[in-house]
Amino acid sequence: MKSLPATSKIKIAERMNPRPSSEELVHFREMRIDAASIWTTIEDANYDYMVGTRHLLEQYGILLWNIGILDLHCDPTMVLGGLAGFDEKIAQDKDYLRDLGRVGIGYTTYAHMANIKLLPYYQNAVGQTRGIPTREFDLELAKDLPLSNERFYDEDEVWATLARFIREVLPVAEDAGVRIGLHPDDPPMPDLCGVGRVVRSFADYPRALYLADIPNFGLCFCVGSWAEGGAALGKDVYEIIEDFGARGKLFKIHFRNVDKPLPKFHETLVHDGYIDMHRVMTGLHNAGFDGALLPDHVPGDQKNAAYTIGYMRAIRRHVCGAD
Repeated sequence: MKSLPATSKIKIAERMNPRPSSEELVHFREMRIDAASIWTTIEDANYDYMVGTRHLLEQYGILLWNIGILDLHCDPTMVLGGLAGFDEKIAQDKDYLRDLGRVGIGYTTYAHMANIKLLPYYQNAVGQTRGIPTREFDLELAKDLPLSNERFYDEDEVWATLARFIREVLPVAEDAGVRIGLHPDDPPMPDLCGVGRVVRSFADYPRALYLADIPNFGLCFCVGSWAEGGAALGKDVYEIIEDFGARGKLFKIHFRNVDKPLPKFHETLVHDGYIDMHRVMTGLHNAGFDGALLPDHVPGDQKNAAYTIGYMRAIRRHVCGAD
């Protein structure tokens, strides 16, 4: 399996299709991707799929960093509680984590957002960045949207389901040797179309992590999501990296940018937003970050994703002394 020079433990990763073609695998190898992140569905939440995919990627020198299951991530049944199927989802998640551990995949991401997959709740306008259509979110437009579910779910209800998920699932993850990174709310606001948001500020992260105060529970820190909130979140992007990096709680980083914070933002190419991504890389290096760093929500097509990977590798070399 390919490894990085000793001067840096930061892995540059990219998303890959759940059943990658040989052309995609060659493309990843040519971009010199260190690791892959795969999102798939519940049908693939089994040992045979996981171990087969891991072995396939290893033939191309690519580490399988994580396999996420869309049915268990940002799922309304998990977030809202009281719905038919909650216990079944918890049981599925436990089995999934055990299989990850058996295969030797040591990380997965979890986000506790009920309406993230629904337009126009997540994206309510189309912006432009360098002439490329891109996701835009306008807080004023969001105020006029209907409830995304049948009623209003306040923060206490959403905290209760997150607490139950954490207390039931994290001991299984710990036994399996799997780390779980909690993704912040996107966009970070008190509620989105009738569903309370509970990982939307600096104060929320320690509260959530304390629910299962064990080493394998930490952050999937999305730079772009945090940048959307700006100063209102209590600590900025650089302070979060310094704080949770010192705690050893940074597991995976979404390396993306936006033009400005709420009340209105659009996503940009990685170097065009208001966050200094070189400073982000420097902070991660100084914190001893040893997880995966990957592009997220890249505007446009695959050539822009490839550009982003090249940009990330260039600043990793400059900051960390690693190619």
